[in-house]
Amino acid sequence: MPDVTINHREKAHALLKADADKILRLIEVQIENLTMPQCPVYEDVLDTQMFGLSREIDFAVRLELITEHEGRNLLGNLEKKLNILHEASQDTL
Repeated sequence: MPDVTINHREKAHALLKADADKILRLIEVQIENLTMPQCPVYEDVLDTQMFGLSREIDFAVRLELITEHEGRNLLGNLEKKLNILHEASQDTL
C-alpha cells in the first residue's frame, strides 16, 4: 500500500477517534454541569452527535479509509464509555 494511502487511513482513523472523544467530553460536561440524562435535551444532543459520527464513519468506510470493523469498534467503544458515564450519573442521584 502506498505511503500516502497509509497516511490518509491513519489520519482518518485519528480524526474519527478525536470526534468520538469530543462527543464523550461534551456528554461529560452536560452530565456534570447542565442536565440530567433523563432530560430530552441531553438525549437529543447525544442522538444527534452519535448520528453525525456514524455518518462520518460510514463516509470513511465508503472511501475505504477505514474498515467496517474499525468503524464498529469506534462506535462501540464510545457507546461503552457513554454507558459508564450514564450509570455513574445514575448512581449519584
